[in-house]
Amino acid sequence: MTAHQDDIDDSSAPLIEHLAELRNRILYSLAAFIVAMVLCFTVWNPIFNFLTHPICDALAERQQDCGLVLIKLQEGFFVAVRISVLGGFALSFPVIAFQMWRFVAPGLYRTEKQAFLPFLLASPIMFFIGAAFAYYVVLPIAFDFFLNFQQNFGGDPAAGELATDAPAGIVFQGSMEQYLSLTTGFVLAFGVCFQLPVLLTLMGKAGLITSRGLAGMRKYAVVLILVVAALVTPPDVMSQMIMFAAIYPLYEVSIFLIRRIEKKREAQMRADGTWVDDEEEDTEPATKA
Repeated sequence: MTAHQDDIDDSSAPLIEHLAELRNRILYSLAAFIVAMVLCFTVWNPIFNFLTHPICDALAERQQDCGLVLIKLQEGFFVAVRISVLGGFALSFPVIAFQMWRFVAPGLYRTEKQAFLPFLLASPIMFFIGAAFAYYVVLPIAFDFFLNFQQNFGGDPAAGELATDAPAGIVFQGSMEQYLSLTTGFVLAFGVCFQLPVLLTLMGKAGLITSRGLAGMRKYAVVLILVVAALVTPPDVMSQMIMFAAIYPLYEVSIFLIRRIEKKREAQMRADGTWVDDEEEDTEPATKA
């Protein structure tokens, strides 16, 4: 056996070990997800009832009964499956994140671990805050806005009273599946968008972006956030403005956090004697010339 073949064998063994470990981490994560999904399937009905509180509260304010309908025969089953998948992923996320960390951590330096671990913990917290904001603040406002388009409802039918004098009555009779899709769409959209400060701060920590660069991109950030709000929310201006009002401050918070990181980095480099001012870098070539 030649020396070149020995080098190939030595280099392939660690790769196989890494692939085997990756397979084990994926299997552990998949097993946790399946167990959590089965558990959520057994309690999908209470979860769905919890998700109906915003629409039921909005209907109760209008003295309307809260009821959703099944448009398709299999609709209830698909709703249960969808709740199980989403709930299973949320419930198993700590295990999945832990398995990801166990796979990545051995290849990181101690300083990199200390830098990355807080962001790994902050990500689910920010997602939960965004989801709670959507559920408790955005959904009640959105549903109240949508229900205002009903006609001939809100008066006392026994007394012959109608809310309007329109010839046709329009009353909300929502589909179970469509309501779940709308509600989870709001919750997931806000949960994901609330990851913005986590992502930007992590990129700032890695030196990929700067606070000065983000501050100079404010006008483009405003346009981008408005476009994202228009894509992930229903086509009404109120929902889009609420998302913009919630996401843009997070952009400013990201600039503030990155600026703090840069100041700490500058102080450390000045203490080590490795800091070079930008003005010195600009004047040095001219001096040499």
